[in-house]
Amino acid sequence: MTSIRTTVVVVMGGWLLTGWASAQKLPATRAIRQTMTLANDYFMKTWPDPGLEIVTNKVRPSNIWTRAVYYEGLMALHALDPQPRYLDYALDWGQKHHWGLRSGVTTRNADDQCCGQTYIDLYQLDRQPERIRAIKTSIDAMMQSQTVSDWTWIDALQMAMPVFAKLGVLEKNPAYFEAMYRLYWHTKTVEGGKGLYNPVDKLWWRDKDFVPPYKEPNGEDCYWSRGNGWVVAALVRVLDIMPADAPHRDEYLQTYLDMMQAIKPLQRPDGFWNVSLHDANHFGGKELSGTALFVYGMAWGMNHGLLNRNEYGPVVAKAWNAMATEAVHSTGFLGYVQGTGKEPKDGQPVTYTSKTDFEDYGLGCLLLAGTELCKLN
Repeated sequence: MTSIRTTVVVVMGGWLLTGWASAQKLPATRAIRQTMTLANDYFMKTWPDPGLEIVTNKVRPSNIWTRAVYYEGLMALHALDPQPRYLDYALDWGQKHHWGLRSGVTTRNADDQCCGQTYIDLYQLDRQPERIRAIKTSIDAMMQSQTVSDWTWIDALQMAMPVFAKLGVLEKNPAYFEAMYRLYWHTKTVEGGKGLYNPVDKLWWRDKDFVPPYKEPNGEDCYWSRGNGWVVAALVRVLDIMPADAPHRDEYLQTYLDMMQAIKPLQRPDGFWNVSLHDANHFGGKELSGTALFVYGMAWGMNHGLLNRNEYGPVVAKAWNAMATEAVHSTGFLGYVQGTGKEPKDGQPVTYTSKTDFEDYGLGCLLLAGTELCKLN
């Protein structure tokens, strides 16, 4: 970075970005939509039957969390670009699973409940009771329990918190907000000893296995990129759903803002974030899923007047341009997506041509980021 500061004013679809001469320009909305459409079309052609089981190391139903995250992104894309085929694809997914959860209505597993986010969205478009019967039964049972230790890994926050928030709004019942907060607070401040959130670094350990004394090879704490991305997405989605006077909103907002400040300076020069946020050499390299979730969170913050556009605009522009030009193939296939797991070493190697074990959640993250960026223009 040169010591001579230069001011550059870039007009981008109606908003001004002032920053360093090296600041990148966010593409026009049309170009962002083209990138998303290309990647989504590839996926829909690859998976023409949304009810088809997913076969990796074993056979899994396609209403698991990986596919549910994709449908979060697809519903966001549909809100931006309401093509009937997107809605039909989501409806077919719900119908082929009979609007059910992987482990039935007795499940307390957030991964099983993630599909409920899209089920509720589709219910709101056409209020057919069967669309939310299973997810509501599952969440209502959790609300009747005194147990609050279900979310032992931070990914769970994104998988389940928005479900509680959506039901709270739908039922006009703040008890859902209170139950969600109790579960969240345990994860943040109790799980693993003193909680999975480090208020000093303003980042989260993925689960109790990574709470100190565990360290990365360079001696730093292990903060997994996608794991922290899941928390960002959880906070953004809950803040987006809950009414302004909902209980505990200030807590979620402050944690979100603190995380944004912590994540921004960790961006790589090429625009991506490493899989290990505090150890760039531990399986260092480009990674799309965590990067896309951070872009989603930052773009949402700018859209809601919570983050300064001059400060965060260049960050998201650099990140999106990196993903769009270096990770998205001409066919729509996504490279640089880390496979499932919970730490930097999992799903490696992550390369331009590597194919992850599940190719759905990475796309879901990209669609969430892109649709939020389109609102900036």
